[in-house]
Amino acid sequence: MNGKYCIAVDLEGVACAVGSYGQGLAEGTKNYPLAALNATRETCAAARALFETGAQEVVVWDNHGTGVNLDYDLLDERVLIAMGAGSRTRFPGVDESFDGVLFIGYHAYDAPKATLAHVYSSSAFSAHLINGKPVGELQIDAAIAGKRGVKTIFVSSDDVCVSQAKESFPWAETVVTKQALAWNSCISKHPEKVCAEIYSSVLKAVENIDKMRPYTIPTPFELTLSYKRIEYAQGCSFRNPDGSLFEATDAYTRRGTLDDVEQYFWY
Repeated sequence: MNGKYCIAVDLEGVACAVGSYGQGLAEGTKNYPLAALNATRETCAAARALFETGAQEVVVWDNHGTGVNLDYDLLDERVLIAMGAGSRTRFPGVDESFDGVLFIGYHAYDAPKATLAHVYSSSAFSAHLINGKPVGELQIDAAIAGKRGVKTIFVSSDDVCVSQAKESFPWAETVVTKQALAWNSCISKHPEKVCAEIYSSVLKAVENIDKMRPYTIPTPFELTLSYKRIEYAQGCSFRNPDGSLFEATDAYTRRGTLDDVEQYFWY
């Protein structure tokens, strides 16, 4: 092991996080400040466990919205912080030398009752399918890390997202932060209890690192995008390897092929 890890941090899946009707968990909504604080706390718990098991480098990747969410002063001063938006790069600074990635605060892909479920844009998409199977940000991001040979070792989120994570990466350690009731509703564990569980589970993940695996999506693969509005589907710019636009299978859906999971972010 090289003692190098990345903690990928979203907001929707952390303790006590719900959204505002029609807005989700955008900056300026009522629950956003607490969600950002709890994401910071949960990240701190994971980072503390990593450093206590001998980590030499921990990158905290703040990736919700515009990538400026966490209270950076509260993080361990030894971490590196990847933040902001515009680079169109997932896992900035992470390469094949990293031992594992951890997912804090990610959320489910669209599913009944899942709290704040969506895939990259809750206003644009209703579903993503790879080779006919639903996937979310968690699976796509994990596959990008996996392409670099980096293992997925830990996931924390609501019970629906954790169930999806166990299906995709059954070897990873997980923590359920809350029980999802609806898109803007949940029964949450207390934030301090969640942090304690994350700390213990990350210790266990590192202890069992030899049993962990990278998550990969065989390429090329078929990608189906279901949009929420007809004009969004009509404006789809995704292209097949031969340069042709994805085909329209109905008014809301486009389907085509990608050679590389990172090509998702080209369009």
